Amino acid sequence: MTDDGQDLADAQREHWQETYTAHPGMYGAEPSTPAVHAAAVFHAIGARDVLELGAGHGRDALHFAREGFTVQATDFSVTGLEQLRDAAQRLEVAERVTTAVHDVRDPLRMPDASVDAVFAHMLLCMALSTKEIHALVGEVRRVLRPGGVFVYTVRHTGDAHYGAGTARGDDIFEHGGFAVHFFDRALVDALADGWTLEEVHAFEEGDLPRRLWRVTQTLPR
Repeated sequence: MTDDGQDLADAQREHWQETYTAHPGMYGAEPSTPAVHAAAVFHAIGARDVLELGAGHGRDALHFAREGFTVQATDFSVTGLEQLRDAAQRLEVAERVTTAVHDVRDPLRMPDASVDAVFAHMLLCMALSTKEIHALVGEVRRVLRPGGVFVYTVRHTGDAHYGAGTARGDDIFEHGGFAVHFFDRALVDALADGWTLEEVHAFEEGDLPRRLWRVTQTLPR
């Protein structure tokens, strides 16, 4: 990573930490629509354990736990994960949830072929370079068991914020303090190289509204 890239990464980590501190449970208690979809996909393949990358304060990780999965939830925000653990205790699913502070720019601290499913809602489209995104998907591939499934969502280049705010290079734009890497379809296809690409589903979420893709890809057996 260049010095500029490291500075942006450090600034984003601090920004998210401050955001979760100022707005506990900022996304609410209900799971995201992609997480509800992912849980159904995970059940369909007989998954038992799920890794969530960028779990934040845990609305989706808690949904997976309530659905009966064993969940490993990672995020680079200590505060977000503290809120997740508190909620897991309240909902009496703490025995099915473990958390780990982790920056996805670093290798996953998990053995090869150790989980059935991986979920990441708007994590891959944070302030990550294309090289870092490819490395992360390589790590997801490493930790998934054969036949495992990866469901992720990203904002794409049809989003209203694409090209707005401060350009950070590599299709990354910072708007309102949040840096986003907007995906074109070529990047989605490149990340699916060596996988079975099951679905690329366009949807909208939240204000503006944000325009995203939900991608489902399976690791061949």
